[in-house]
Amino acid sequence: ILERLPAGGDTRTTYAQDRHAFHVLQANGLTFLCMASEDAGRRLPFAYLDDVKGRFQASYGGAAATALAYAFNDEFARVLAQQMDYFNSNPQADTLNRVRGEIAEVKNIMVENIEKVLDRGDKIELLIDKTDSLQGEAFRFKVKSRRLKRAMCIRNAKLAAIVALVCILVLYFILAMACGGLALKGCK
Repeated sequence: ILERLPAGGDTRTTYAQDRHAFHVLQANGLTFLCMASEDAGRRLPFAYLDDVKGRFQASYGGAAATALAYAFNDEFARVLAQQMDYFNSNPQADTLNRVRGEIAEVKNIMVENIEKVLDRGDKIELLIDKTDSLQGEAFRFKVKSRRLKRAMCIRNAKLAAIVALVCILVLYFILAMACGGLALKGCK
């Protein structure tokens, strides 16, 4: 598969083999690859690859360009397994499918209601009232979607802040050990 990839540039490619799909994300000279069953689609595997790419670049940055093969494997394998488990088991990982399902459900209810109204021969005014009600539902759905997006952004920001704090603390303790104590008296 790696031999088939186009040289250079940032690309997203999927290759099918038997009942599996190999999803490839190339960005900044790095190649991220995952294998999934064909019925998994493209969106969720690429969401996983985007997440892994972000975490990898946040952890290793430019060091990846000069590293030897498998140099970060021991450290990063845990992150890969953790994120793979999250994307395979957590329904929140596939928010788009959940939202699409809710939209389809609302649409089906709408169609059923319109058919019932037409079958009973109700007045047009009643149909207009129901349409207004459905527009209200659509607006509430839109507000709910915005709240969900905002909550996801806040959660990601909190995670980034925690990671930064842990990195600072680790750096401080390394300096403290090197400088002979928590007050850093040995460093000048």
